[in-house]
Amino acid sequence: MKGWMSRFKVIFTLALMTIVLAGCGEPFLSALQPQGESAKNIYDLMILSIIIMTVVFLVVMIIYVYVVFRYRRKKQQEDHIPKQVEGNHALETLWTVIPILLLLILAIPTVQSTFSLVDTSAEVNEEGEDLDQIWVNVTGKQYWWHFEYPDFDITTSQDLYIPTDRKVNISLLSEDVIHSFWVPPLAGKMDVNPTGNRNEMWIDAHEEGIYWGKCAELCGPSHSLMDFKVIAVSPGEFEQWVLDMQQVDPDAVPESATAQEGQELFGDNCLACHAIGSSPNKTGPNLTNFADREKLAGVFDFTEENLHKWIQTKGRDMKPGNLMVQAPYDLTDEEADKIIEYLLTLSPSEITSANAEDGNYIESDLSAIFPDEDEQDEEEQDEDEAAEEDNEDEE
Repeated sequence: MKGWMSRFKVIFTLALMTIVLAGCGEPFLSALQPQGESAKNIYDLMILSIIIMTVVFLVVMIIYVYVVFRYRRKKQQEDHIPKQVEGNHALETLWTVIPILLLLILAIPTVQSTFSLVDTSAEVNEEGEDLDQIWVNVTGKQYWWHFEYPDFDITTSQDLYIPTDRKVNISLLSEDVIHSFWVPPLAGKMDVNPTGNRNEMWIDAHEEGIYWGKCAELCGPSHSLMDFKVIAVSPGEFEQWVLDMQQVDPDAVPESATAQEGQELFGDNCLACHAIGSSPNKTGPNLTNFADREKLAGVFDFTEENLHKWIQTKGRDMKPGNLMVQAPYDLTDEEADKIIEYLLTLSPSEITSANAEDGNYIESDLSAIFPDEDEQDEEEQDEDEAAEEDNEDEE
């Protein structure tokens, strides 16, 4: 009896801990607190499946308890054989049809949601017109994320800026191994494959905020450190962010003399792997708005001390397996500090992660970043005419 009670206490304690720990979480990293339409669809499917499983469990347990008590063996009836029900076509049909119906109830909305979550067609406004689409090319690398906005000629890494209440299409590709793109409050997981095999999905955010993204596919020793942020700001703020990022000058000279020296050192030692501005994808993360990040390397506190350690150790102990350990540079502490001062000047926009949490919502139709089609046609026509005149002059 004592042995049974001891085992019961252990099982009860583990069960209680499981329930308590399952409730630990934050809205920016919880699929159970959806903040976007895609995540809401997935959450609804989860609730539907839980309801179905709960109903099945209760029905089975009620029948089980009833049978245990109704047909238990009684005294002086040890040799009594209950009525046999094999070959009962009504019962056999019943317990065959009911599971099929339950599967259909779950399968139909699951299939519908599966296709809708990868439907990257254009949204339609109240007038029935297609809205301009926002596309982001996402590249997964060991162990960081690269983001390109092809329609805006913007390149960033680690922080993905999106407008609220607007569908953002994501095109996924890996440059090394298989990764998995996952922002729990905004959307489901999607594999990020190498060898040119692109996957597409979409995300959106109902409210401003900073949402954590994770790699959900084991990809190496620093897999658990392959985090990123989705920064959802109001449409007006996103519009301003895009315009600011489009004005970035990679060769802009910082004000302080120390930062200027750091810029030269950065060009000599870091620019081969990193980029500033809309330069093509490189070996290391794009640093255009590096000073606006909340985290260093996705997971560490953004402090000068951690940044100095990262540069001097090349992230060897902070993110094992990252490619920066192969960098050939050798800097003194003073040179590293100068580079840090330069990196801290890389803040091209007033729109940062702080705007996602300030409660200031600015409406916009994003027309400033999506030129009118007539204007585009006129610009293209002017360019064609200018090209023709140049050709005539050459002749």
